[in-house]
Amino acid sequence: MRPLTTIIVSILLTACGPAPDQLGKLDLKKWRGDRGGCNGVRAALEPDFRAEIENIRGKTANSIGELLGRPDVNQIADRNQKFYIYFLQKGPQCDKAGAKSRSRSVAIRFSAIGLATEITFQNGIP
Repeated sequence: MRPLTTIIVSILLTACGPAPDQLGKLDLKKWRGDRGGCNGVRAALEPDFRAEIENIRGKTANSIGELLGRPDVNQIADRNQKFYIYFLQKGPQCDKAGAKSRSRSVAIRFSAIGLATEITFQNGIP
């Protein structure tokens, strides 16, 4: 096999691996397992999440979806921007999918080219 082909095959095989379980101190497996923040796990992980904001900013939407799991809310904004919203605490979203909620959440804003540019914390969705 040629060296270039070997490198390309190695990259492809590495890229298809499972999602990591940790990002610094943030336990990604626990984060992904608390869909909608309904079990209170994400709220306990918030300080670890905040510590990793700089490692999350600049990543692609696909990378963040792999790390943090499918967002609780995927919101489309102006000029091809979008938000991934993850709830941090239990609320109406736990009883009925899509229910309007004022529960504490984190929103990750993606630019038109799909890179995370801003991470904010609020009640409900931005």
